[in-house]
Amino acid sequence: MYDLHTHTLRSDGELLPLELVRRMAVLGYDEVGIADHADCSVRPLVPENAAEIVASAARYGVRLYPGVELTHVPPEEIDRLAGRARVEGAVLVVVHGETPVEPVAPGTNRAACASDHVDILAHPGLITREDAREAADRGIALELTSRGGHNRTNGHVARIALETGCRLVVDSDAHAPHDLMTESARELVVRGAGLDARAAREVIDLNIAEWLKSR
Repeated sequence: MYDLHTHTLRSDGELLPLELVRRMAVLGYDEVGIADHADCSVRPLVPENAAEIVASAARYGVRLYPGVELTHVPPEEIDRLAGRARVEGAVLVVVHGETPVEPVAPGTNRAACASDHVDILAHPGLITREDAREAADRGIALELTSRGGHNRTNGHVARIALETGCRLVVDSDAHAPHDLMTESARELVVRGAGLDARAAREVIDLNIAEWLKSR
Protein backbone atom coordinates (compact mmCIF):
# COMPACT_ATOMS: atom_id res chain seq x y z
CA MET A 1 0.00 0.00 0.00
CA TYR A 2 1.03 3.60 -0.52
CA ASP A 3 0.09 6.99 0.87
CA LEU A 4 1.92 9.96 -0.59
CA HIS A 5 0.32 12.80 1.37
CA THR A 6 0.94 12.76 5.12
CA HIS A 7 1.97 15.35 7.71
CA THR A 8 4.13 15.34 10.83
CA LEU A 9 4.71 17.76 13.68
CA ARG A 10 7.11 19.58 11.39
CA SER A 11 4.01 21.36 10.13
CA ASP A 12 0.51 20.73 11.52
CA GLY A 13 0.65 16.98 12.12
CA GLU A 14 0.79 15.27 15.52
CA LEU A 15 3.54 12.67 15.07
CA LEU A 16 7.28 12.54 14.65
CA PRO A 17 8.18 11.30 11.17
CA LEU A 18 9.35 7.90 12.35
CA GLU A 19 6.33 7.34 14.59
CA LEU A 20 4.15 8.06 11.57
CA VAL A 21 6.20 5.61 9.49
CA ARG A 22 6.02 2.92 12.16
CA ARG A 23 2.24 3.23 12.51
CA MET A 24 1.86 3.01 8.75
CA ALA A 25 4.15 0.00 8.51
CA VAL A 26 1.99 -1.83 11.04
CA LEU A 27 -1.07 -1.07 8.86
CA GLY A 28 0.67 -2.63 5.86
CA TYR A 29 2.06 0.38 4.02
CA ASP A 30 5.35 -0.04 2.19
CA GLU A 31 5.49 3.29 0.31
CA VAL A 32 4.95 6.53 2.21
CA GLY A 33 5.36 10.18 1.31
CA ILE A 34 5.78 12.86 3.97
CA ALA A 35 4.72 16.20 2.53
CA ASP A 36 4.68 18.77 5.29
CA HIS A 37 3.25 22.20 4.55
CA ALA A 38 5.64 24.87 3.33
CA ASP A 39 5.74 28.25 1.64
CA CYS A 40 8.47 30.75 0.74
CA SER A 41 9.23 31.37 4.44
CA VAL A 42 10.45 27.81 5.04
CA ARG A 43 14.16 27.24 4.49
CA PRO A 44 14.98 24.60 3.51
CA LEU A 45 11.71 23.31 2.14
CA VAL A 46 12.86 19.72 2.71
CA PRO A 47 14.42 18.93 6.12
CA GLU A 48 18.18 18.51 5.99
CA ASN A 49 18.01 15.15 7.79
CA ALA A 50 15.64 13.60 5.24
CA ALA A 51 18.25 11.06 4.19
CA GLU A 52 18.52 9.75 7.76
CA ILE A 53 14.75 9.37 7.98
CA VAL A 54 14.74 7.41 4.71
CA ALA A 55 17.31 4.98 6.08
CA SER A 56 15.43 4.55 9.35
CA ALA A 57 12.11 4.00 7.55
CA ALA A 58 13.70 1.24 5.48
CA ARG A 59 14.33 -0.70 8.71
CA TYR A 60 10.54 -0.86 9.09
CA GLY A 61 10.11 -2.05 5.52
CA VAL A 62 8.91 1.32 4.25
CA ARG A 63 10.23 3.17 1.23
CA LEU A 64 9.96 6.78 2.32
CA TYR A 65 9.65 9.64 -0.16
CA PRO A 66 10.70 12.97 1.38
CA GLY A 67 8.48 15.68 0.01
CA VAL A 68 6.72 18.94 0.55
CA GLU A 69 3.22 20.33 0.16
CA LEU A 70 3.31 23.88 -1.16
CA THR A 71 0.37 25.47 0.65
CA HIS A 72 -1.44 28.76 -0.07
CA VAL A 73 1.46 29.87 -2.25
CA PRO A 74 0.57 32.57 -4.80
CA PRO A 75 0.11 30.83 -8.16
CA GLU A 76 2.89 32.90 -9.72
CA GLU A 77 5.39 31.42 -7.22
CA ILE A 78 4.45 27.75 -7.44
CA ASP A 79 6.78 26.70 -10.25
CA ARG A 80 9.77 28.47 -8.71
CA LEU A 81 9.22 26.98 -5.26
CA ALA A 82 8.55 23.53 -6.68
CA GLY A 83 11.86 23.73 -8.52
CA ARG A 84 13.60 24.83 -5.33
CA ALA A 85 12.10 21.88 -3.49
CA ARG A 86 13.63 19.55 -6.09
CA VAL A 87 17.07 21.08 -5.59
CA GLU A 88 16.70 20.68 -1.82
CA GLY A 89 15.94 16.97 -2.11
CA ALA A 90 12.19 16.60 -2.55
CA VAL A 91 11.32 13.29 -4.17
CA LEU A 92 7.64 14.28 -4.12
CA VAL A 93 6.31 17.78 -4.72
CA VAL A 94 2.67 18.17 -3.77
CA VAL A 95 0.64 21.34 -4.28
CA HIS A 96 -2.29 22.18 -2.03
CA GLY A 97 -5.08 22.42 -4.61
CA GLU A 98 -8.25 24.49 -4.76
CA THR A 99 -10.22 22.50 -2.19
CA PRO A 100 -13.79 23.73 -1.64
CA VAL A 101 -13.23 24.22 2.10
CA GLU A 102 -10.24 26.60 2.17
CA PRO A 103 -9.58 30.01 0.55
CA VAL A 104 -6.95 28.77 -1.89
CA ALA A 105 -6.03 31.40 -4.46
CA PRO A 106 -7.77 30.98 -7.83
CA GLY A 107 -5.27 29.84 -10.42
CA THR A 108 -3.44 27.51 -8.02
CA ASN A 109 -4.64 24.39 -9.86
CA ARG A 110 -3.60 25.81 -13.20
CA ALA A 111 -0.15 26.84 -11.99
CA ALA A 112 0.47 23.43 -10.44
CA CYS A 113 -0.66 21.57 -13.55
CA ALA A 114 1.63 23.70 -15.70
CA SER A 115 4.76 23.00 -13.65
CA ASP A 116 7.24 20.31 -14.64
CA HIS A 117 8.37 20.11 -11.00
CA VAL A 118 5.01 19.11 -9.47
CA ASP A 119 4.06 15.46 -8.92
CA ILE A 120 0.65 15.61 -7.22
CA LEU A 121 -2.14 18.16 -7.10
CA ALA A 122 -3.81 17.46 -3.76
CA HIS A 123 -7.58 17.75 -3.28
CA PRO A 124 -8.04 19.87 -6.43
CA GLY A 125 -11.72 20.64 -5.88
CA LEU A 126 -13.70 21.43 -9.00
CA ILE A 127 -10.72 21.16 -11.30
CA THR A 128 -11.37 22.05 -14.92
CA ARG A 129 -10.88 19.73 -17.86
CA GLU A 130 -8.31 22.12 -19.28
CA ASP A 131 -6.18 21.98 -16.15
CA ALA A 132 -6.54 18.20 -15.92
CA ARG A 133 -5.40 17.82 -19.54
CA GLU A 134 -2.35 19.92 -18.71
CA ALA A 135 -1.65 17.67 -15.73
CA ALA A 136 -2.05 14.56 -17.88
CA ASP A 137 0.45 15.88 -20.41
CA ARG A 138 3.03 16.30 -17.63
CA GLY A 139 2.26 13.08 -15.78
CA ILE A 140 0.97 14.96 -12.73
CA ALA A 141 -1.45 12.97 -10.57
CA LEU A 142 -4.73 14.23 -9.17
CA GLU A 143 -5.59 13.17 -5.65
CA LEU A 144 -8.59 11.34 -4.29
CA THR A 145 -8.56 12.05 -0.57
CA SER A 146 -10.17 10.65 2.53
CA ARG A 147 -9.81 13.94 4.43
CA GLY A 148 -13.09 15.44 5.56
CA GLY A 149 -14.21 18.46 3.55
CA HIS A 150 -11.52 18.03 0.93
CA ASN A 151 -13.20 14.79 -0.14
CA ARG A 152 -16.47 16.46 -1.14
CA THR A 153 -15.32 16.73 -4.75
CA ASN A 154 -13.73 13.28 -5.13
CA GLY A 155 -16.43 12.22 -7.59
CA HIS A 156 -15.79 15.24 -9.80
CA VAL A 157 -12.03 14.72 -9.66
CA ALA A 158 -12.36 11.05 -10.61
CA ARG A 159 -14.68 11.79 -13.53
CA ILE A 160 -12.48 14.55 -14.92
CA ALA A 161 -9.38 12.37 -14.57
CA LEU A 162 -11.00 9.53 -16.49
CA GLU A 163 -12.14 11.90 -19.24
CA THR A 164 -8.70 13.45 -19.66
CA GLY A 165 -6.47 10.43 -19.06
CA CYS A 166 -4.99 11.95 -15.93
CA ARG A 167 -3.32 9.78 -13.29
CA LEU A 168 -5.15 9.36 -9.97
CA VAL A 169 -3.70 8.57 -6.55
CA VAL A 170 -5.50 7.92 -3.26
CA ASP A 171 -4.11 9.58 -0.13
CA SER A 172 -5.16 10.28 3.43
CA ASP A 173 -3.73 13.78 4.00
CA ALA A 174 -3.14 12.35 7.47
CA HIS A 175 -2.38 14.68 10.36
CA ALA A 176 -3.05 12.25 13.22
CA PRO A 177 -3.12 8.48 13.81
CA HIS A 178 -6.87 8.24 13.33
CA ASP A 179 -6.50 9.70 9.81
CA LEU A 180 -4.53 6.72 8.51
CA MET A 181 -6.52 4.42 6.23
CA THR A 182 -6.82 0.67 6.35
CA GLU A 183 -6.72 -1.27 3.12
CA SER A 184 -10.51 -1.50 3.01
CA ALA A 185 -10.86 2.22 3.70
CA ARG A 186 -8.62 3.05 0.73
CA GLU A 187 -10.80 0.93 -1.54
CA LEU A 188 -13.95 2.57 -0.20
CA VAL A 189 -12.61 6.05 -0.96
CA VAL A 190 -11.75 5.11 -4.53
CA ARG A 191 -14.94 3.17 -5.26
CA GLY A 192 -16.97 5.86 -3.54
CA ALA A 193 -15.56 8.38 -6.01
CA GLY A 194 -17.36 6.47 -8.76
CA LEU A 195 -14.62 4.29 -10.20
CA ASP A 196 -15.50 0.77 -11.30
CA ALA A 197 -13.59 -2.20 -9.89
CA ARG A 198 -10.95 -2.26 -12.64
CA ALA A 199 -10.22 1.47 -12.54
CA ALA A 200 -10.16 1.39 -8.75
CA ARG A 201 -7.54 -1.37 -8.72
CA GLU A 202 -5.32 0.67 -11.04
CA VAL A 203 -5.37 3.52 -8.54
CA ILE A 204 -5.04 1.39 -5.41
CA ASP A 205 -2.24 -0.82 -6.78
CA LEU A 206 -0.19 1.90 -8.45
CA ASN A 207 3.53 1.15 -8.31
CA ILE A 208 4.84 4.45 -7.02
CA ALA A 209 8.51 3.84 -7.75
CA GLU A 210 7.77 2.96 -11.37
CA TRP A 211 5.42 5.92 -11.79
CA LEU A 212 7.97 8.39 -10.45
CA LYS A 213 10.69 6.86 -12.60
CA SER A 214 8.51 7.20 -15.69
CA ARG A 215 8.06 10.89 -15.01
